[in-house]
Amino acid sequence: MSDETKEKEYALERHLMIKEQIEFRGIRDKALLSVLEKIPRHLFVLPEYWPYAYSDQALPSICGQTISQPYIVAKMTELLKLRKSDRVLEIGTGTGYQTAILAELVGEVYTMEIVEELYETARKHPYMKHYKNIHFIHGDGYQGHAEAAPYDAIIVTAAPSEFPEELIRQLAVGGKMVIPVGDYIQTLYLVIKQPDNEVRITPTLGVQFVPMVRKRDRK
Repeated sequence: MSDETKEKEYALERHLMIKEQIEFRGIRDKALLSVLEKIPRHLFVLPEYWPYAYSDQALPSICGQTISQPYIVAKMTELLKLRKSDRVLEIGTGTGYQTAILAELVGEVYTMEIVEELYETARKHPYMKHYKNIHFIHGDGYQGHAEAAPYDAIIVTAAPSEFPEELIRQLAVGGKMVIPVGDYIQTLYLVIKQPDNEVRITPTLGVQFVPMVRKRDRK
């Protein structure tokens, strides 16, 4: 099978993923759907899992991590109601798939990864050459990245056992954060910083993410 034929097959699988998994389950943001159909998820998946790249499931990645299922990626992104002018902080770069989606939708993406091998792999991923608005940071996500704060949106792709206060502080007024919280039982929350600096926290759905680790945990 030629490379061109393979790419056409993957494009069809992406289209079916959008129609049968993403739209079918209620995702309506047209800009997001367009980006999901554009970005080749299989290139962010280990080659042995390419046959499953467009199925609605999380898949194993390097360093004992995973790439989230497409619906969860879409749901978390849609909850943020992103605008082209937004500055976004991503905690947990992972494979870089979510990072690329954000880069298509917003003005600036700051993405943090504590695992050095993941950080280097995502930073050097060939697909990232398409983007000039991604800033890769090797660091502890619990501390965020204060240098570029405040952020219009923060997306956390690993689960802490409680809400990281520093990330809430780095949200702009009116800013939104989506974050899975919990140990064995996890819930995805939408956090909104109100104009009076009060924080509104809303549970959305049950999820299962890898644990979010601190720098001290990796010593």
